[in-house]
Amino acid sequence: MRGAASAAFVAGTLAAGQVLGVFELDAIIWMYTALLAGALAAAALVPESDTGAERAADPVGQSVIGGLRELLGLPTFRRIVMIAALIYGSHAMHDTFSVIRWTAAGVGTAASSILWSEAVGAEVVVFVVVGPILLRRLGVAGAAALAAVAGILRWVVEAETAAIWMLAFVQPLHGITFALLHLACMRVIASSVPAHLAATAQALYAIGPGLATAGLVWVSGQLYGAYGPPGFLMMAGLCVLSLPLVIGLRERPPPSD
Repeated sequence: MRGAASAAFVAGTLAAGQVLGVFELDAIIWMYTALLAGALAAAALVPESDTGAERAADPVGQSVIGGLRELLGLPTFRRIVMIAALIYGSHAMHDTFSVIRWTAAGVGTAASSILWSEAVGAEVVVFVVVGPILLRRLGVAGAAALAAVAGILRWVVEAETAAIWMLAFVQPLHGITFALLHLACMRVIASSVPAHLAATAQALYAIGPGLATAGLVWVSGQLYGAYGPPGFLMMAGLCVLSLPLVIGLRERPPPSD
């Protein structure tokens, strides 16, 4: 599902880059409107799911606070969320300022859209083909470590140069810094979290790194305003901080009732 969404992102980014090369910026608003209207129409066709099994998995009478306390009491889950917050959060400056940096260095809108599409194309390849193989061979700790090292390389290059051939070289690392880490996180949640807490775990996995990224967007603005492209080195530093957390990370079965 994530691979299909990423493939659609590639198509949309390529289309947006070409549209901006011909039309004014407000054409993007109409593109968004058409796509969101299509999503609304498609959502109406989605059948209702059978939630009987999900209800049966929930302990009777368990409170939301009790579920959160139980979930946060799992060391493996806490660790993978912290790793995700650091590595996903390191994307904040790239997501906010990369195109500004590239444009200032003379990279055009069409080339920028290709660079973004290259990154998300690598994401699709990792989700669908390469990622499961790497996860089997490296395990969750190895996959998370590889994501951290790829992030360090990626942000150091972004700090040092905007040469388009170098950008084209490091953009596919997004398949490792995001997609492979996401697969590792899903593996940890599936293997280490009790079934009745699976939905809560997914929610916290989204909220925790999401809040970290939101805060780091503000930090990125301060860094980029003060230092310019060398601010990307701070994003590489976040990936360095994640490496000690990877040590000892394992898929652990949830505690028995």
